[in-house]
Amino acid sequence: MTKPSYSTLISAATAGYAVFALAKPRHLGKALTNSPLKQPEYDVVARLFGPRDLAISALAILAPSARARENAMIARVALDLSDTVLLTGEATTKTGKAKVIGATVTWASLNVAAILADRKA
Repeated sequence: MTKPSYSTLISAATAGYAVFALAKPRHLGKALTNSPLKQPEYDVVARLFGPRDLAISALAILAPSARARENAMIARVALDLSDTVLLTGEATTKTGKAKVIGATVTWASLNVAAILADRKA
């Protein structure tokens, strides 16, 4: 049995987040604003992350080739960075902005690291 690629491992972790986003969508609103009245407005966005992240993770995990897997990972990086741009402006506090930037840029960076590690392997 071959060892899973780094991209497969990070994609599995992303799929785990997708399930979390579907199960507990309020996490996003709580990160973006301290207002309990505004927090529910972000539940639908968090619920969108679920299917989107499950789909892109499945593409990477089930990819028929290393190139197809890498393309899925590049798409994942683009999605994470677009989340950074779109959600940072929604955060109402410096702490919220830091949480958004930290989470999205960290995930993008982990995906880039997985791509580069897979290329070396």
